[in-house]
Amino acid sequence: MTPYAKIRVVDASTGRGIPLVELRTVNGIRHVTDSRGLVAFHEPGLMDREVFFHLKSPGYEREADGFGYRGVALTPRAGQEARVEMTRVNLAERLCRLTGQGIYRDTLLLGEAAPIPNPVLNGGVMGQDTAQAEIYRGKMMWFWGDTDRTSFPLGNFHTTGAIATLPKGGADQGIEFRYFTKPDGFVRAMIESKESLPIWVSGMAVLGKGSNESLYAYYAQVRSLSEIASSGYLKWNDAAERFDIAQTFAKDRGWRFLDGHTVQHEGYILGNDPPNVRVRADAESLLKAEAYEAYTCLDEKGEVRRIDGKPDYRWQKSLPPISSTIEARLVREGKLRAEETHFLPLDTEGKAVEIHNGSVHWNASRKRWIGIFGRKGGKDSALGEIVYAEADAPTGPFLYAVKVCDHPKYTFYNPVHHAFLDKGSTIYFEGTYTAEFSGNEDKTPLYNYNQLLYKLDLNDPRLAHAKT
Repeated sequence: MTPYAKIRVVDASTGRGIPLVELRTVNGIRHVTDSRGLVAFHEPGLMDREVFFHLKSPGYEREADGFGYRGVALTPRAGQEARVEMTRVNLAERLCRLTGQGIYRDTLLLGEAAPIPNPVLNGGVMGQDTAQAEIYRGKMMWFWGDTDRTSFPLGNFHTTGAIATLPKGGADQGIEFRYFTKPDGFVRAMIESKESLPIWVSGMAVLGKGSNESLYAYYAQVRSLSEIASSGYLKWNDAAERFDIAQTFAKDRGWRFLDGHTVQHEGYILGNDPPNVRVRADAESLLKAEAYEAYTCLDEKGEVRRIDGKPDYRWQKSLPPISSTIEARLVREGKLRAEETHFLPLDTEGKAVEIHNGSVHWNASRKRWIGIFGRKGGKDSALGEIVYAEADAPTGPFLYAVKVCDHPKYTFYNPVHHAFLDKGSTIYFEGTYTAEFSGNEDKTPLYNYNQLLYKLDLNDPRLAHAKT
């Protein structure tokens, strides 16, 4: 007989287990549900007696009692289950953690089956930053930034990669990664470098068709968040299963490259989150600085260029792209009206949403371009809020946005919508859950510095504001 009591925390509306729920006893013993919403509880002195658990989970709530406590009293008994319901206030539903150790820890402790083959440790990965994913030659390819390991605080800083497959239940049950690993089992670097400085990749571009498909990516070898030692383009080497350097940029490259998450449209590939830089979708153009165009409504003096009284948003080759941050400044200065912007949507309270990374894809169900964006300076977190927006073109205008998930006093950055996982009006996105940049020193065990997967139903009537 198992010594553990099973505590299952579920979404009251769906009955599905909720990942990332903190259960804390009166004396501060803390458990966090695994990706099936389970806690395997065995605490000497606290079995077979009533125990109060405070409950906390980003985007989910428990009704407060008369004293203001949000929790539940349970009597943990070995081999027995206690079920706890919470109400989801997020529009997006949290499905699971994708990376790190112990994804289905409590499931296994309770003797139950996990939906993926490596449920507690895969590739020796403890933590992983910022995902990029593309379908390349029929395979789901995933890449991440800095990766923590089990045996030492420093891990792999030269990009980690994997080929992904879905369990029988689809993405709702998680994603299984076959990491590219070294003989010792830990993930190996995707880029060879004599320098120890971190190498981050973004702006992935799949060019060509069939057997002529090639996978390119922008890379930056960094000294700090604000200082780049070198940068350029990489090309995937199928035989070696790693990236080779295809081009190293000159110092004056400026904005002429693809960053963020890319999207293809009308023979071009767009990038930079939101899409404000483009180049013809072929390898020759990708590597030519002079082939790039930027999207802006500004002139050479940095003033708003107008035609017939309207801002002249256009593609051109000489000026840098406009961004959500620049648009926010222009609105504050009275040079643009909020309704004239392309990347500064208004939320349901009429407040401007300054976009901080994200991705844009065509959605056949909505017959529009949809954006999943991070919000800079949200109400409850500096970088923890994710919004949904729509537009008639990948360049907007994205006029209205709705918050779909939030992580108060925590960070959830660099979100990416995986359009290849979508099921019509149901879309899937992931992001990095971390205490970095939040000021919160209380890091969530197991979950911190890892990837979370969400799904969103585009038919939810609460999204109506974004569809205006």
